[in-house]
Amino acid sequence: MNIDAPALASEKAELEAFLADPNAFSDPSYTAKSKRLSEIDDILQKNEQVDALKKQINEADGLIGGDDELAELAKIETAENKEKLASLQDELAEILTPSDPNDSKNVIIEIRAGAGGDEASLFASELLRSYLRYCETNNFKTEIMSENANDVGGYKEVVFEVKGDSPYASLKFESGVHRVQRIPATESQGRVHTSTVTVAVLPEAEETDIEINPNDLKVDVYRSGGHGGQSVNTTDSAVRITHLPTGMVVTNQDEKSQIKNKAKAMSVLRSRLLQQKIDEESAKESEHRKSLIGSGDRSEKIRTYNFPQDRITDHRIGYSRSNIPAAMNGDIQDLIDELRKAERELTNDK
Repeated sequence: MNIDAPALASEKAELEAFLADPNAFSDPSYTAKSKRLSEIDDILQKNEQVDALKKQINEADGLIGGDDELAELAKIETAENKEKLASLQDELAEILTPSDPNDSKNVIIEIRAGAGGDEASLFASELLRSYLRYCETNNFKTEIMSENANDVGGYKEVVFEVKGDSPYASLKFESGVHRVQRIPATESQGRVHTSTVTVAVLPEAEETDIEINPNDLKVDVYRSGGHGGQSVNTTDSAVRITHLPTGMVVTNQDEKSQIKNKAKAMSVLRSRLLQQKIDEESAKESEHRKSLIGSGDRSEKIRTYNFPQDRITDHRIGYSRSNIPAAMNGDIQDLIDELRKAERELTNDK
């Protein structure tokens, strides 16, 4: 990993001069340049720490070889410093890896029960709980946009929004088919059943990201049905929007207000169209990279949760771990970290 420290120091000086100008705040590039300065500071600081650790390791290596107490202390110090060095180099690699342009976006997550009937819908509700807990731990704000629950306490479909500091960067890898293998509570013979749940993670699109021609939309309103709050069936508040060029259909009936339902449906439609655009661009990527970031094929099996063996396996990177109960309570950071590491390696290999 080669860092051109003099060039970064020169860029830092230019940015500091720009930001010191009293009129800088009104410049459209102010936020981006301020963020870049912070990034350069972080790179230079970590680079200095790397150089210092390498120097300490080399000095300690010179003391190793004898059998005295000093040599033993040098071995311990070297081992600790090598661990710190590896961690710092990983952090630097992450900063220096070109980022996905959508990483900073908020997201809309759609969870749908697939094969497996009630058992699939129950697992959909468990995945929802896992993601909500993960978001809570990471200070992301969440809001349920629409839900279609059933009588057993599961979800046929649930859509929610996540806002915060770059949630797409962490959650984008969850798109695909999640397979669960376990013995349902209603199974009297003790047989293991396999069910599936489909997750779609969509970067939330701004109006400037995707332009939608109003003439391309067919908007229908109707009375809400199924689960809902008071007065849910008394007005024509539910909205169905059909995007004629693609055939995409989005419905929303969770709000009593037709205007709010339409706004939520439009937000989902806009994000689906942005995801379609991303999928078309990713089709040009290598097969290996597509296997990691997804190919737009929502039938792609990405992860298996084997309850009898207490094992979660992410098939894209061959990573397995135990403790499914913790994962269902939001402890999925290790899975996300491993996937982000694989993404960095693939990006740097290009």
